[in-house]
This record gives sequence, structure tokens and C-alpha cells, in this order.
Amino acid sequence: MNIDHDEIQKFSAIATRWWDKSGEFKPLHDINPLRVAFIAEQANGLFGKNIVDVGCGGGILSEAMAAMGANVTGIDMSSEALEVAKLHGLESQIDVTYHTSTAEAYAEQHADTFDIVTCLEMLEHVPEPASVVQACARLVKPGGLVFFSTLNRNVKSYLMAIVGAEYLLNLVPKGTHSYAKFIQPSELLNMVDSTSLVPLRSTGLHLSPLTQQYYLSNKNIDVNYLVVCQKQDFA
Repeated sequence: MNIDHDEIQKFSAIATRWWDKSGEFKPLHDINPLRVAFIAEQANGLFGKNIVDVGCGGGILSEAMAAMGANVTGIDMSSEALEVAKLHGLESQIDVTYHTSTAEAYAEQHADTFDIVTCLEMLEHVPEPASVVQACARLVKPGGLVFFSTLNRNVKSYLMAIVGAEYLLNLVPKGTHSYAKFIQPSELLNMVDSTSLVPLRSTGLHLSPLTQQYYLSNKNIDVNYLVVCQKQDFA
């Protein structure tokens, strides 16, 4: 199975704090409105769309998309995180279906099923990211969209995502990321090229040093970036 047990344990250990907006997952809460807005814009709205959120964790993105009227399924291999996601859904009264599964296993049973597949901040946490990319391509319907986000691998990303975010600013827990697992855009596009997906657009996620606010901009994709792809329709 394409899973890193150490990675799963690392996030499972702090699963109860997924919805603490001032805790370890604060950056995910801060960037979530930007991610959801980008997804909704590219998909011409989310209402009524069938979406699977791959590597959904505690459900931050899943719930936000469901709140916009999407039919959302979240999959993850951390049962602790999924338990938190389910409990929070009961509190918020936002309906999301959650399953413990890898992307590959879920694609075996649900090929060509979803209008949208999201796989955000997950590829850098598995041994074989290309396998997840292929699974996402199988999950989405012809003509549907797949969204990936991950971290670029270069000196700037090391300084900002690890030295800055983990050690200087304490934005995320130390050891959250492994620089060797960061994925350059060219590498991600090579993974996409081996599937039926076609890249449409990419954008970078940035943090303003003055306002400490996150924003999306095409000026560069040096650190954290998003890519939207479309599955070719051969019909």
C-alpha cells in the first residue's frame, strides 16, 4: 500500500486538534478560503457537484466544499482524523461521507465517478505520489477536474516552509514536512502526463510578510502551489 505509517501516526497523534484554529492546523484554516474559492472558480461553482477529497484529514476542506452545496466524500488513512471529521460534521450539521481508504483502493471501486477530485497538501506525505496522481485521474469523470497542491523543492521553499514555518515562526509542528519529499512543478506535470489528465492552470500560494495574510498569485510558484487538471473526454 502506498502509505507512510510514520506520516499517518504523526497526524493521528494530533488529530483531536484538527479544528483548533489557533493550533497546529491554523495554516490550513487560514488558507482554506483561498483554496475553496480557487476550486469553485475553476469549476464554475460547486453546487450539486460530486467531489472526493483525497487525504481529507479532519475535514477542513471537505466541509467547506459541502457547505457550498457539493456532495462530498472524504478519504484518508488516519482513522483518528476521520473520527474527528465525523464528529465535527455532526456539530456543524454539514453532511460529508468519510471512508478509510487509500486513493488507489478507492479508485478501484469508484472509477469515473466524480466531477471533481481534490488532493491538497497530501502528495508530499506518501512514498509514491505518482501512484496517487494516477488514482485521482481514474476517480474523476471524463471532462471533470482534478486539483493538486503541494510544495516545490528548492532553496526558497526549504527556507520558508521548513526553516521559517517550522522553526522560526512555529506555524506548523517541527517535522511536519520532509524537504526530500517536496515536488517540483515539472515533476508533478510529468506524473500528470502519464495519465489522462491535462493541466489547465497553476497558481502560487503566498504569505505576506507585512500583513501575515495568505493570498494566491501567478507571479511565482516557488513554494506552495496549486495545479488544476482536466480529464480528457475521449467519447
